[in-house]
Amino acid sequence: MDFLVMLEEGVDLSPVLARVDSVPSAFSQERCDRDVVTLYGVPETASLALALAAAVESHRTGVGPGTFRHLGLLVGRGAVGDAAWRDTTTGEIVTRDLDIPLDVLTATAQHLVAHFGAKLQRLVAGLSMPDWPEGARRAISITLDPVIEPTRAAIAKIESVLDIFRESDGMAFELEGD
Repeated sequence: MDFLVMLEEGVDLSPVLARVDSVPSAFSQERCDRDVVTLYGVPETASLALALAAAVESHRTGVGPGTFRHLGLLVGRGAVGDAAWRDTTTGEIVTRDLDIPLDVLTATAQHLVAHFGAKLQRLVAGLSMPDWPEGARRAISITLDPVIEPTRAAIAKIESVLDIFRESDGMAFELEGD
């Protein structure tokens, strides 16, 4: 997953820790979706991990490709926002409210820190450096792969598709009679 992490300075007393916006890549199949994460206040590894967890969990909501997601990460509440996409059959815009509990975000954030802790710390250090040009937007891109681990159901679906492909190509065989 690709992320653009930005820092919004001067917002210290806000109940919003971060904002997460998912931008689909509608113009190219080669480029994947990008999540824009905006941290408020002083950047910390824990708040960055929670914001990235909100982005990851928003992709697990079951909404398909081409979806715009907007979430606010609230202190003590979790992530709240919405998702919008165009229905392929009617062509109308469909929206869904998203509410990701804090305990789910915390578990995903711990997973991210366990796998990418050093990378997240370097990103926080880069955003915190004092030598950014005056008036420049503090933004750093990061790619974390694989963030979403496949479930057993997803692996079973892949295996069944491969079995169908093997049979259709004449590559299936019986072990007993060979």
